[in-house]
Amino acid sequence: MGSDSDMPVMAKVAETLDEFGIEYEMTIISAHREPDEFFAYAKTAEERGLKVIIAGAGMAAHLPGMCAAIFPLPVIGIPMHTTSLGGRDSLYSIVQMPSGIPVATVAINGAKNAAILAAKMLAISDPALLDAVKAYAEKGKEQVKAKDARLQEVGYKNY
Repeated sequence: MGSDSDMPVMAKVAETLDEFGIEYEMTIISAHREPDEFFAYAKTAEERGLKVIIAGAGMAAHLPGMCAAIFPLPVIGIPMHTTSLGGRDSLYSIVQMPSGIPVATVAINGAKNAAILAAKMLAISDPALLDAVKAYAEKGKEQVKAKDARLQEVGYKNY
């Protein structure tokens, strides 16, 4: 993440990855304020064993795109909600990468979906993780069914 102010959102990434049993590293690093440290981080990510980077950033939101420019594997960007423009600035910055520098992008503050997307990417070569992704989807389906059953039982006024 680019700032500790992103922690409430990025914590949801960690919680979801924990649910899948996926190891990760969490770092606060600024592409703007500490470019040398950032370049070293991104350049060594593959040799450290990272297979996907999830980068959350607000405002100018250069972190995901710069990661994608250096790191040869998938990068998922999470645009952070900002007070000035509601996160649209972050969203536009992340999705408007130049040709050849793709960044998968989720909704503003879409941390949970970023983690699920990373799990799906990693599940391509991990049958056990694929089973966990399928079980996660089934759990979501059962939660919706339970909510509907409650609605049918008590009605919308008492829901």
